Amino acid sequence: MNKDQQSVDAQKVLEKYDRESQYRINIGRWAWVVGFLGISLTLFHLYTGYFGTLPSQKQGAIHLGTALGIIFLLFPIKKGLHRVQKTVPWYDVLLAFLAMYVAYHKIIFFDDILMARITGYTTFDTIVSIIGILLVLEATRRTVGLAIVIVATIAILYAILGKYIPTQVLSHAGFSIERITTNLWYQDSGVFGTPIQISAKYIYLFLFFGVVLVHTNIGKFFNNLAFALTGRFTGGTAKAAVAASALQGMVSGSSVGNTVASGSFTIPMMKKSGFKPEFAAATEASASTGGQIMPPLMGAAAFIMMEYLEVKFSTIMLAATIPAILYFSGIFIGTHFEAKKRGIVGLPKSQLPNLKELLKKYGYMLFPLIIIIGTILAGFTPQRAALLGIFTAYFISLLRKETRLNFKQTVYLLIEGARTALPVIAAVATAGIIAGVVSITGLGSKFASGIIALSGGFLPLALFFTMIACLILGMGLPTTANYVVTATVAAPALINSFGVEPIAVHMFVFYFGIVADITPPVCLAAYAGAGIARANPFKTGIDAVRLAIAAFIIPYIFVADPILLMVDVTPIKFVFAILTALIGMMAVSSAMIGYFKANSFVWERIALFIGGLCMIIPEMYTNIIGVVVIGAIWYIQKNRDNDRMENQNMTVQA
Repeated sequence: MNKDQQSVDAQKVLEKYDRESQYRINIGRWAWVVGFLGISLTLFHLYTGYFGTLPSQKQGAIHLGTALGIIFLLFPIKKGLHRVQKTVPWYDVLLAFLAMYVAYHKIIFFDDILMARITGYTTFDTIVSIIGILLVLEATRRTVGLAIVIVATIAILYAILGKYIPTQVLSHAGFSIERITTNLWYQDSGVFGTPIQISAKYIYLFLFFGVVLVHTNIGKFFNNLAFALTGRFTGGTAKAAVAASALQGMVSGSSVGNTVASGSFTIPMMKKSGFKPEFAAATEASASTGGQIMPPLMGAAAFIMMEYLEVKFSTIMLAATIPAILYFSGIFIGTHFEAKKRGIVGLPKSQLPNLKELLKKYGYMLFPLIIIIGTILAGFTPQRAALLGIFTAYFISLLRKETRLNFKQTVYLLIEGARTALPVIAAVATAGIIAGVVSITGLGSKFASGIIALSGGFLPLALFFTMIACLILGMGLPTTANYVVTATVAAPALINSFGVEPIAVHMFVFYFGIVADITPPVCLAAYAGAGIARANPFKTGIDAVRLAIAAFIIPYIFVADPILLMVDVTPIKFVFAILTALIGMMAVSSAMIGYFKANSFVWERIALFIGGLCMIIPEMYTNIIGVVVIGAIWYIQKNRDNDRMENQNMTVQA
């Protein structure tokens, strides 16, 4: 009964904090239509992934148009209606088929629309573009939320009313509604620009790969593997939660979804072992959020970054490796010090899975991930890597009865692949609107001028302002849309005006867009974890920031010296950078928790934090300072701990 109640609570928490989960389930005969569209969309991407994609505008039109149709059939106009509606209202049916038509219009009249770029668009073309943009915004509101829609609407109004803006820095001549809408709908820099093209080419396949892994019980295997590896150590339940969330997060790509899915199992165990509810929820939320920066899959934004930087995905994957290691090391070490501080030990061996038996029986489940990594590093396209991963995961699921998918489950898998992709497709389409306005109006260069003026040409200050922008946008925008906006507006300023390495800038905005999910006051992943733990949401957010402090430090470091991103790195430099940074993260995590060798005084925590920063910075002289400071604090606390033990012994003897 408790287990059932816990499951119900988890679903309610997921629906409360994750807009993607608020879709209609019982829709009567329309389920056949949704099923047909979902299966068709997934099979279309599998087919084009193998045999070659269509021209980008046609590929994007089928990708977006079919997704919009499914969105209006599944997602109600108002929050909460998904629980009470038993069918699809007539107006949503109308919107669904209208949305599909305005997108497919680009295919039906493909040659005429291409010619219209020279001769001019007809009145009907303009009407179609206006309807298309409005339907994209409405679909995004239903699946993602209102915040990104407001940003996109303001962007469109800015493009139209630019001449009325009093500030000279931001004002421009302004454009007609006809020009703006046709540009955003028919050109390559708007709705059907780079974000939706990458979504249609790569992101959909990788999202489907994650769905296949989840439905073949790899999530359960990851949990068992994490507990087998770490459960017996100090604070083992929390360490296992970190390891399991890191593995599952890189597959699911959703901070909130992963927090609820993993947290339903890990948070009660952490609470039972002695961790405070807020800390248990924060551990799960911070680890789940970090899944999007964990190679090899990472979040959907990583594929767009690949296109923006014009590099191979293996380059992005390798660049993210050290920062991801430092991020999860910081959380892992933080849970260790918290456990030491509270005297929380590991789980008995009898309560843990046997690692040898687990790998012997289910180790083959890691094979799809190995295939993905191997094919990407071998130089194959992400598209081909995703396809090989999907087929490998599906066929190895047939090896055991408990993971084998029958025909009905396979059909459901194809439908679920489409449903999982819907929020991402809507978000990148709307992000394309914002990026298109930036391109048309020259807002990027204007924003760059603003950053330079505010920072006075001082790079750390410019980075700080960019970080704040990412965090604010992240309060309402999904990670992918946040990245598209900041990469379009802010990144060029840092690259062109300050000469920062392009990959460092893009990783900088990528990181801060992600950690917005655990940064108060709006930190949805932390709130979801608090809902599972029945903890104070704001305190959970604060604890999550303390644990994930690496995400707020490391980006500044790799902008200053891109060696952490594998730029101009040698084997010796690489090993040295890793070792010193890990020691630094240990000191910083200790400072945030307030425990090192013993409970730390305030001045010791400050010293440890400074010493840790010195170790993370990849410079010899700062590393020497860091070693001295950290060593001194360790020696002081060791002696204090020894004195305490001696006093306790004397008291006992007396």
